[in-house]
Amino acid sequence: MEFHADLHLRPDLNSLGHTKELVEKSAELGYDAAGVPLPANVTGGEIRSLRDLFTAVGMELVLRVDLAPKDSADMLRKLRNVRRRFEVIAVQCYSKNIARQAAKDRRVDLLSFPSADTRRRFFDHAEAQLAAAASASLEIDMAHLLSLQGAQRSRLLSAFSREALTARKLDVPVVLSSGANEPSLLRKPDEYAFLAYLFGLDLHRARQALSENPQAIIERNRRKLSLSYVAPGVYVIRRGKDCPGV
Repeated sequence: MEFHADLHLRPDLNSLGHTKELVEKSAELGYDAAGVPLPANVTGGEIRSLRDLFTAVGMELVLRVDLAPKDSADMLRKLRNVRRRFEVIAVQCYSKNIARQAAKDRRVDLLSFPSADTRRRFFDHAEAQLAAAASASLEIDMAHLLSLQGAQRSRLLSAFSREALTARKLDVPVVLSSGANEPSLLRKPDEYAFLAYLFGLDLHRARQALSENPQAIIERNRRKLSLSYVAPGVYVIRRGKDCPGV
């Protein structure tokens, strides 16, 4: 059975009822895992409570943090503080400088453009080249598309089309996420895949963007967070008396 993940589910964590409603709706629509943006200072107890909520509906919780740095120095400082604590790191690219810096940093998993204003979406050829070299992915939030109408939706579709084409040309993985903060903005994985056809993703690539691509990020980072991880490509295979220094 194909694995489906929504790496950007946005419940109001201050409301247990709202969080439960959104998680239950995701499970009902066929998602196996969801990433929830958490505050950088989230406690272990808060994580356990949230994980219990996911487990009750048969889903995996993916620990995500969204960084919104003021400048490059602020981003580097925040990355140092969170990399070993979260399974997915997204950087909200509100400026071209932040987008460039995030695209070339290997600690960044997702390049996120939260604004539906097409003038504030900075994913271009140069950024795609940096992202491809650093193994970062472009995240496209579908909630923007569902919540807008008329000319605004048309302009956003054009922006998504440019971004998807640029990503494809430079082999940058695309991740389709809901970005939903209300159950009404959630759709089944295949429904998102069909919507993605409107901005140039064929059905195969769209399904990859909801399954293989997010799954690869989750698995890669869970390996890095494991006790056996030493460095990129280096893992402890066995510990014991016959392994001096381990």
